[in-house]
Amino acid sequence: MTLTLDQLNSAPTDVALAWLDGLYEHSPWIAEAALAQRPFASLAALKWALVQVLEAATLEQQLALVRAHPELAGKAMVAKSLTAESTDEQTRAGLTHCTPEEFERLQQLNRDYNARFGFPFILAVRGPRGTGLNKQEIIATLERRLHHPVDVERAEALRNIHRIAEIRLADKFGEPPEWGDRVWDWHEDLARHSEPGYLERGQLTVTYLTDAHRACAAELVQRMKASGFDEVGIDAVGNVVGRYHPAEPADGFAAGPPQGETHPLGGLRTAAPALPAQGWTGRRGIDSGDAAPCKGRPAQRRSEGAYLLTGSHYDTVRNGGKYDGRLGIFVPIACVQQLHEAGRRLPFGIEVVAFAEEEGQRYKATFLGSSALTGHFDPAWLDQRDAQGVSMREAMRAADLPGELSAIQALRRDPAQYLGFVEVHIEQGPVLNALNLPLGVVTSINASVRYLGEVVGMASHAGTTPMNQRRDAAAALAEFMLALERRARLDGDSVATVGQLEVPNGSINVVPGRCRFSLDLRAPSDAQRDALARDALAELQAICERRGVRHTLEETMRASAAPSHPAWQARWERAVQALGLPVHRLPSGAGHDAMKLHEVMPQAMLFVRGLNGGISHNPLESSTGHDIDLSVRAFAHLLDQLAHEHKA
Repeated sequence: MTLTLDQLNSAPTDVALAWLDGLYEHSPWIAEAALAQRPFASLAALKWALVQVLEAATLEQQLALVRAHPELAGKAMVAKSLTAESTDEQTRAGLTHCTPEEFERLQQLNRDYNARFGFPFILAVRGPRGTGLNKQEIIATLERRLHHPVDVERAEALRNIHRIAEIRLADKFGEPPEWGDRVWDWHEDLARHSEPGYLERGQLTVTYLTDAHRACAAELVQRMKASGFDEVGIDAVGNVVGRYHPAEPADGFAAGPPQGETHPLGGLRTAAPALPAQGWTGRRGIDSGDAAPCKGRPAQRRSEGAYLLTGSHYDTVRNGGKYDGRLGIFVPIACVQQLHEAGRRLPFGIEVVAFAEEEGQRYKATFLGSSALTGHFDPAWLDQRDAQGVSMREAMRAADLPGELSAIQALRRDPAQYLGFVEVHIEQGPVLNALNLPLGVVTSINASVRYLGEVVGMASHAGTTPMNQRRDAAAALAEFMLALERRARLDGDSVATVGQLEVPNGSINVVPGRCRFSLDLRAPSDAQRDALARDALAELQAICERRGVRHTLEETMRASAAPSHPAWQARWERAVQALGLPVHRLPSGAGHDAMKLHEVMPQAMLFVRGLNGGISHNPLESSTGHDIDLSVRAFAHLLDQLAHEHKA
């Protein structure tokens, strides 16, 4: 039978417990304890109750639960003594039809795993989409996790047990995460496009204005059109922009553009050419700017008929993940599609921007796409050259973009036309994953500064140059990296990273004469970041002087801390609460396009839990259809809140 929450909430405990039988392998005590918290407002609330029960359990109880699970392709499968649920899951993954070689490999890995950890390997083999991992993915995951520390792996096993229970619950209640799965599929489709040298290895790399980047833009255009946007196009820096019009024009607003007029988005027809100038007060607005004005803009009220701005970036780091940035594009697209399919318009419009560049991979121009919208595009960027000597201007023109500063400056948005900016993003960190929470509300985005540098010493013979006479550029930088690590740890929340390290033309028998490097510094406030930077640069100078080498350092990016606007943060919090989930607030250590929009309008972000310890900028970056579905629901709830506020 297919259950409903009403049935579960009203049933006698023994009946309800029988309905939930099999959620946790041979461990009915978890469901029994959770049922004491009835009634549940949502399936998400039931899942959270189950999580809390296991979190409060003793270590012995947790280990007993883990050990109650069968090995994958193990003795219980061979003996056909698996539970019905486990049989279904292992069959979907193809584990009941292994080749002799696959079976032997799994058996050996299971033996190694048990010997190391003392419990069986647990994996939700139906995967993040719920349709099943393949045998190669399962074997690769087992091999990777075999090297985890014991406490890390025990926690990962418990998280996979919760994921198994989540999928089983969805089956019992007949509630698949329809929109989450749809958005998950969109990510997979877009990840088809990757650059040569990476595509062949199954890796995802999409840097600014490459063929893969342009293919992504074209697919996003089609996705927006198919989802019901009224205007879709690519602007002068390569941002993909879609607009869903408001329900009706407000005072003096035109429902469409005058004949012959064009929108500054780059060929898009404008939905509201008569939008008022900054500082205009509409007869009824959203309270999005009255408290804690953002940097660089006056406090003001937004008019009816204005737009909610949202989106994120579609470029990636090299060999990156599928969800960083792109989740913040597809979630609002899904919400627009829901509105379109329902024939519904809101009192305000929705503008979704898929920013063309945020990662700073091809050119030293991080947040290029969002900088164009805030009016902070640096004209010097156009003359920058990539590793192949291609200037940004040349790359733009090759991509059929104007490559002219005037066209880029025309993209600047008037904040008075917008209610604010919101962004959905995968967390890119371990916090939500460790808490077993699908969503988190961002309180602030940390301040950051980036540099590219080079240490220059003297290349010399590795065999004949005495250790006390060397001017080793790489050794100087190695000392600096260790000093940097010690300094960042003093602040607690500060982080410092040398992510790129290169000895140009290095040789095995030559003392390095040059060493190029990157430096990334982040902290919760501008003052803390600046103190970290001062100490780091002073230490680099002292090390170089002591070792007889010199250095150069170029600042390539500086971003101020961006606290979430209180009213907009509260809207995200209400959306999360409406789903039956507790509100967890956390800062963002990563930079986001919201940092740039923060300079001209109120902003707030929603984080979505990532899998595999929350890892990001890595092929293991992932999320589940269920978590994505909750983010779509949260975004839709935020839209409903705004619509209600307009009518109040």
